[in-house]
Amino acid sequence: MKTTLPITVGAVLIASFTVFAASAPRSATFEARHELKIVVPEGAKKVRAWFAMPQDEPNQQVSGFKVESPFPTRITTDSEGNKAVYLEVTAPTKKEFSIVETFSVTRREQISGVNAKNAKAISAADREKFAAALGPNAHVIIDDRIKKLAAEIVGTEKNPVVAARKLYDWTLDNIEYWVKDPANKKASPVGSTDYCLTTKTGNCTDFHSLWASLARASGIPTRIIYGSFFKAELDGQDADQSYHCWPEFYAPGIGWVPHDVAVADLYTGGYTVNDANAKLVRLTTGDGKVSADKAKIDYFFGNLDERRVTWSRGRDLTLSPKQDAGPVNALAKAYVEVDGKPGAEKEVWTRKLTFKEKK
Repeated sequence: MKTTLPITVGAVLIASFTVFAASAPRSATFEARHELKIVVPEGAKKVRAWFAMPQDEPNQQVSGFKVESPFPTRITTDSEGNKAVYLEVTAPTKKEFSIVETFSVTRREQISGVNAKNAKAISAADREKFAAALGPNAHVIIDDRIKKLAAEIVGTEKNPVVAARKLYDWTLDNIEYWVKDPANKKASPVGSTDYCLTTKTGNCTDFHSLWASLARASGIPTRIIYGSFFKAELDGQDADQSYHCWPEFYAPGIGWVPHDVAVADLYTGGYTVNDANAKLVRLTTGDGKVSADKAKIDYFFGNLDERRVTWSRGRDLTLSPKQDAGPVNALAKAYVEVDGKPGAEKEVWTRKLTFKEKK
């Protein structure tokens, strides 16, 4: 059920968007296989790997979690509270090996019922409590250009929900998901505010890095969550699900509110679906059903579909045991070090997530 509410300050109408009632959320259960394959470089003396695993949280219940590995593993917790499967091998004799996680996950649709009338302004105590969610990261920058742009978009608005929606709408109007035109638009390899703002395109991490920068510059605490879709089109197939990310922002009086402006961008219309982009567009969502749809745009501000799994929260992570190299940009799939240096994805390691939905 949904209702469209006007948002006013004094007697001035400043925004209108749909609020979805938090009743009867959908749910889905998936049997998943998550594999990390490591190819050991010649002469390597030590290999360490941190493999993302499904987290226990209110909208996601994990059962039957098992790990298969030719070497001992253990579960560790990083600087942001994310659990991961850790492996360390000294003088490895195998040229390649795999760590395999299997598990069942039931995911519920997240309907926040976000309503600006219930939100309060961010207080000094909130800013102190959530200082880490207000500061920059290596690729989520807050410079003079970001501060100026955020001020232009948000103005003097103090209601964090209204301000967040202004940033959401600005992003939809000014940034385009790369899959719309893969011949001419590309994503950055790291999830970069600067790249996204400069090129006006990117993938989910580029979109949400820019949005997080603007939100934090506006005084709204923001975190980025990394996970994956269980893509309906790939159910039961031997095909990796890749990763996806989305932000959540803090609004006093409501709590942490999710959104997914990157996926919402696919529902804005104004682009042609053709042989070059059709499959990419479909596989950038959970259910693969994409067309111009204002209701979907409203839905993804404050709500998330159930075809997801959460791997981690946060950027610039310190893992456990601590990695030898610098902060880890994000744990979207895995992080591998060889003799103290990061191992490159597709050269040293690959990840494959496959699944079957339980009906």
